[in-house]
Amino acid sequence: KVKAIVQAKQDVSEEDRQDVLSFLSGQQGDEYTPQSGQITGILKQMHDEMAADLADIEKAEVDAVKNYEELMAAKEKEVAALSKMIEEKLERVGSLGVEVQTMKNDLEDTKESLAEDTKFLADLAKNCKSKTAEFEEQKKVRAMEVVALADTIKVLNDDDALDLFKK
Repeated sequence: KVKAIVQAKQDVSEEDRQDVLSFLSGQQGDEYTPQSGQITGILKQMHDEMAADLADIEKAEVDAVKNYEELMAAKEKEVAALSKMIEEKLERVGSLGVEVQTMKNDLEDTKESLAEDTKFLADLAKNCKSKTAEFEEQKKVRAMEVVALADTIKVLNDDDALDLFKK
């Protein structure tokens, strides 16, 4: 397992990698000179690098979780605000629908009233015309009566009529 990690590690020089792999495989020849100090140093360096990488990854994960939670909180607030706006607009649509229907009813009532008023106006104009003709006729009759009365008064005031009344 350690061999696989050493082989996969990219930031280790090829020479160091070969030294560690030969140490782990236990290959010791006649010319073997102990390099355990060097190997231990390489392993310590690899451990330190991996620990630093792990710390960086854990910090990045914590930051990512924090950013995610902040984003989710902001999105939830946005969804709540948009939902409230939708509800308000739906209420407004409903009230406007009622208002439109009320106005349509008022328009129908007004049209009916206008038709009745127009008919009344036509009847009134007809009645006024007949009353005007009637008035003119009565005016002529009165004028004739006034003339007849004037003639009667003239006849009565005449001297011949006076003699007639004295008898």
